[in-house]
Amino acid sequence: MKRRVFIKHLAKHGCRLLREGGKYSIFINPALNKEVPVTRHNEIADFTVRKICKELQIEPPK
Repeated sequence: MKRRVFIKHLAKHGCRLLREGGKYSIFINPALNKEVPVTRHNEIADFTVRKICKELQIEPPK
């Protein structure tokens, strides 16, 4: 999945960018106060996308 599409999916579900790390962008789900790193690669593997969504407790993209 393209990173920019995934970032839009996160924003749609209420997640926001918390800070930029070395190789990762840190996103947070403010409702649950959960933080997750998202790699800065252009393509993110589908299993990684599902894992991030599970950690943030949001629905994975279809």
